[in-house]
Amino acid sequence: MNPFFSTYNTPFETVPFQQIKLEHYEPAFLEGIKQGEQEVQDIINNPEEPTFQNTIVALERSGRLLGKVSNVFFNLLSAETNDEMDELANKIQPLLSEHYNNIGLNEQLFQRIKAVYDAKPALNAEDQRLLEKTYKGFTRRGANLSDEDKQVFRQLSMEASQAVLQFQQNNLKETNAYVLQVTDATRLEGMPETALEAAEQASKEKNLEGWVFTQQGPSYTALLTYCKDRALRKEMYMAYNTKSAHGGETDNSQLVVKLVNLRQQMAQLLGYENYAVYALEERMAEKPANVYDLLDKLLVAYKPTAQHEVEAIAQLARETEGEDFELMPWDFSYYSHKLKLKEYNLDAEMLRPYFQVDKVIEGVFALASRLYGITFKKNTEIEVFHPDVIPFEVYDKDGSFLAILYTDFYPRAGKRAGAWMTSFQEQWIEEGVNHRPHVSITTNFTKPTPTKPALLTLGEVETFLHEFGHSLHGIFANTTYEAMSGTNVYWDFVELPSQFMENYAVEKEFLNTFAFHYQTGEPMPDELIARIHKANNFNVGYACLRQLSFGYLDMAYYNRNEMLPEDTDIQAFEKKAWEATQLLPMVPGCCMSTQFGHIMCGGYSAGYYSYKWAEVLDADAFALFKETGIFNTDTANKFRGLLQKGGTVPPMQLYKAFRGQEPTIDALLRRNGIEQ
Repeated sequence: MNPFFSTYNTPFETVPFQQIKLEHYEPAFLEGIKQGEQEVQDIINNPEEPTFQNTIVALERSGRLLGKVSNVFFNLLSAETNDEMDELANKIQPLLSEHYNNIGLNEQLFQRIKAVYDAKPALNAEDQRLLEKTYKGFTRRGANLSDEDKQVFRQLSMEASQAVLQFQQNNLKETNAYVLQVTDATRLEGMPETALEAAEQASKEKNLEGWVFTQQGPSYTALLTYCKDRALRKEMYMAYNTKSAHGGETDNSQLVVKLVNLRQQMAQLLGYENYAVYALEERMAEKPANVYDLLDKLLVAYKPTAQHEVEAIAQLARETEGEDFELMPWDFSYYSHKLKLKEYNLDAEMLRPYFQVDKVIEGVFALASRLYGITFKKNTEIEVFHPDVIPFEVYDKDGSFLAILYTDFYPRAGKRAGAWMTSFQEQWIEEGVNHRPHVSITTNFTKPTPTKPALLTLGEVETFLHEFGHSLHGIFANTTYEAMSGTNVYWDFVELPSQFMENYAVEKEFLNTFAFHYQTGEPMPDELIARIHKANNFNVGYACLRQLSFGYLDMAYYNRNEMLPEDTDIQAFEKKAWEATQLLPMVPGCCMSTQFGHIMCGGYSAGYYSYKWAEVLDADAFALFKETGIFNTDTANKFRGLLQKGGTVPPMQLYKAFRGQEPTIDALLRRNGIEQ
């Protein structure tokens, strides 16, 4: 039996991962496509006049089997892939592109949708949003194009989906292929015991001598931050920052040009000046000018601080190494750490013993319980796709079931870099039944070793809170339609719940609830927490400019009215695009674009500014919590109201209902110490 073809006989109908085999995917995809096509045909062949129910809702409810198998396959393609999965993805993706184009470009279906839209039926607010979203979605996918242009659009979108897959696979292959082996212990001076133990464990896993460092986050970051050997730091930095940019089969340079141009062609085919104009039509920012307005204001506000920060680090490096020492990018983390230690007596390794992963989980869950009254219950009977994954049931304050939450924390060969939240099942309501979501948090945190549990850095705790904020957006979802449930909101709004949660990471009242030394059980000392607070804005200007650099690069690619020449020098293009934000020497050969999956492969194309846009919102939102109390349940319940509405209400309307006013940049500048 193919598990996808029947209702899952599992707790809460969770995915039966242990029963799903590679050979189950393709038949399920093909049957899902077949059923989806029939469901669309049934809508078209309906002899009744088009109505909201028989056309818009019927279309929204279609494609369930395809969604079911896609959720599992593509989530695992990011979290637990292999060569066979990659090969199958390359085979399936063109079929999916064709299928969705067959729907989006179906003239008869669009005429029924248009008939409902033009009739202006009397609907409630949520139904009206679905109608508008459906109609606009079809026009933005080419429904109004001529037959000839529809064929062009089909080809362009199919090429883009294939290019995205290839881009991702190339990055993962390069990440997994890289090994920095060190056999001379003297070269690892300065490295903390945690990092050395992890490197030793990695070497054993690969049957190598000495210590092995990889391009996975915890390994890369530790070596760049602590290793005294400058040559090793440079070797690691260059390997990481030339990923998919040095020729060969896994080089992404041409794919960057291809993806940018394909999106440009599609946007212009649809009648837009460029892809940024197209993308921003469905964003809070609305148009490129508003994006640049935010980026430029932040650049002016933060650059003087950033310049001062970099000069202070360079000065320390010169005092240590000699007056002719030039601070290079592979030196920045190392001497930045030294300066932080000197000025604040604070180091990530000092905090790590207080952030045992199990205690962090307890602390974050307890925070959600305190704010919203929800509870979490581990259920080991729920099947998982890897032993690292831990499943939890989530219950509301009245005891009703809310969601399933999977946590998957540690790096491995089949998992792409970074951290993300996703869903195996979205939330929706149908025939009186509220189908609750199954959400997942995936990260690449420091792994446990044979002698120590997983001990996180403060940065990793912030990342957990970030992804947990996304998961709450999904967990609290309470909408009629899946298409507008949970995180199905504008991209520059989706980061508000996640970045909002990061604010708690340095709050004393929160740290006191879970930050206990993993060996002694002693709470984190108040004096250490005070140092965290003092150092909280350390390098805040530099960090802001780094984010701005990515935003400017993104807009440089997509806010252009002409194609990128095929022979474009991507490294030169990148250098020019973000030049105003760069405070360290730009190193020949290094290239962000060829590994920048956010803007090349996902919804952040012409949307990377969203992180800063949402940061303005989150600082303004948390300012209200600071006024009323960071655990104030009344304020929290108002924020929950914002979360549970998903995309059923325009985001600024949602925000103003919570905050009582539109946000300003002021709260962010005050939080970062840029303005008093």
